[in-house]
Amino acid sequence: MSTSMRVRPAASIALALALAATLGSCGDLHAPESRTGAASTASAAPSPSAPASPYVEPGAGDGAPHYNENNAYRREGDMTPAHAKDAQREADRIRPVLERLWEQRKWDPRTVRTALLRLGYEEERVTKDGKRLGGTLTVTGMSPRWKDDGYVTPEGTRVALRVHDDACVSGFVQKSNFEVRANGPYPETGCFEPPYGH
Repeated sequence: MSTSMRVRPAASIALALALAATLGSCGDLHAPESRTGAASTASAAPSPSAPASPYVEPGAGDGAPHYNENNAYRREGDMTPAHAKDAQREADRIRPVLERLWEQRKWDPRTVRTALLRLGYEEERVTKDGKRLGGTLTVTGMSPRWKDDGYVTPEGTRVALRVHDDACVSGFVQKSNFEVRANGPYPETGCFEPPYGH
């Protein structure tokens, strides 16, 4: 038997072993659990073995392409430090009122509006084309939400107070909880946080 005949099988075996080791090694990417139909859970940090998408923008929350562009309407504007301080002061005035109403199980818009007007605020008036005519307080019912097979509007009230052009207080009170916070205005919805699903 010639030497060249013995080298070929040895090279083929070495190549097959290297290929098998590469394909069977730990830490490789694996296909999602599509066999069972189980949904995978998202982790806080991406897998170290997963390749980074070339389309991820800096600061993109979930790493989706165009995340920043698609969610710009949900980003509140910046407040100057002095105006942020003013907004926080007003939030601190509103919080005990909403907390008291929540404890009394009163979260309808009329009751909330009456309680907040007693703090000296005036209802905001706006023309049909969006021009503000005066006042700073807006009180409305909760926004509709998708649930099961349609939209439902939960009981409760949303509150917005325009403290400055760049500073707001927003909040809500409903059966399950209440919240009050200082925030900058949103590009499309003013002091109210816009809903998801733009």
